[in-house]
Amino acid sequence: MQNNEMIEMVMHQTNSSLTADQIAGQVETECQKYNLALLQTYNYHEIVEAKGFPIQRKVFVYNICQAKTASMMLTTNPEFSTFMPCTLSVYEAGDKTVLSTMNMEMVLEAVKSNEELYNQASNLFKLFKQMMDELAAGK
Repeated sequence: MQNNEMIEMVMHQTNSSLTADQIAGQVETECQKYNLALLQTYNYHEIVEAKGFPIQRKVFVYNICQAKTASMMLTTNPEFSTFMPCTLSVYEAGDKTVLSTMNMEMVLEAVKSNEELYNQASNLFKLFKQMMDELAAGK
């Protein structure tokens, strides 16, 4: 399997013609719109530069949570805490900006026997992807 195929399998990505800064300025508002809690924001390009390792692109990382889904997942599958909270990455890639998150579909297959959790988490992933699309489009 090629690197690009592997990345496509484990990541959900959306491209945008907006700048990373433009998208970053809308993440908090979009999270509120979707009733998601923005727990933490990291400006990784600033963090690594402060440690003496500057990079030539902007990279923003957001930890985002939906408490109900998190509670359900942690109650039945605490081993999945390593995938939590949901992470959204926004970074510059040449002349475009990429919005990226983990493809939760693979993880969701592991909880399919718990119908309520599966439906709740599937709906969360659907909303998350919709939010990413709206951020990418500048809506």
